[in-house]
Amino acid sequence: MRTKVLMVCLGNICRSPLAEGILKNKLDNNSFLVDSAGTASYHIGKKPDSRSISIAKKYGIDISQQRCRQFSAKDFEEFDLIYAMDKSNYRNIIALAKNEYEIAKVNLLLHRSNLTNKEIPDPYYGGEDGFEEVFHLIDSACDLIAQDIIHN
Repeated sequence: MRTKVLMVCLGNICRSPLAEGILKNKLDNNSFLVDSAGTASYHIGKKPDSRSISIAKKYGIDISQQRCRQFSAKDFEEFDLIYAMDKSNYRNIIALAKNEYEIAKVNLLLHRSNLTNKEIPDPYYGGEDGFEEVFHLIDSACDLIAQDIIHN
């Protein structure tokens, strides 16, 4: 049985597609399924932001085939672990939970980080530097997540 991990941000075009691609790159796809979604419906069916595609490609990860989708309460049944990029999306996700069991599946992506700020900033309105910073924050967090779920 494969462990199923869902990465969630607001629009599912910048942070969560990167997180999906980065974590997939660190795990055996036969043992793990990684997906992403957004809490908002702005970009359903669209490709990730071109800047996310570019930064992922720079590090050897292809996210160009991903398509945006919206998070739904059904995702609690489908996924074992759900990671939110920031506190606002975390609150939006757990607002759809039916019980404590579902809430327990959700955490901030940076929950194990030693950083004071546990939120991945949204790079959408910034420049390329923001996408570079976000890539490295997500990459570090995914290293820890991969270690946790591989050895669990």
